[in-house]
Amino acid sequence: MRLKNFNVDYGSKVFRSFSDISRIRIMNILYNRKESCIADLELILNFTQTKTSRHVNYLKNANLLNMKYVNQFIFYSIREEALDLIDQIFKLLEKDKQLEKDLEIYDIMNSNRELSKNKLEILKNK
Repeated sequence: MRLKNFNVDYGSKVFRSFSDISRIRIMNILYNRKESCIADLELILNFTQTKTSRHVNYLKNANLLNMKYVNQFIFYSIREEALDLIDQIFKLLEKDKQLEKDLEIYDIMNSNRELSKNKLEILKNK
């Protein structure tokens, strides 16, 4: 389901959400890599836990994010209803160096996590 009733109130929340570089960086990671938790966002962006949580809560309160609980972690993703609008915004920002670097760090972290999981699985099966 995509955004059907775009109005001034919702538009102002979206545009205010994108008025801060920190929130743009968070949304870029979620847009391009589908989901992330606070701990990963902290490391990728080199933010404190407090700063990361504050910005994620801002985005959540603007109705841009979903939450999914997995064990003790909360994973955030972009609400499907907002994807059309966010897609247009990130088409304009696709060559930004900082946003590209954030995604590279995400990919390295994810790759390291997969390597660790595989290594643990091998050790477990010995």
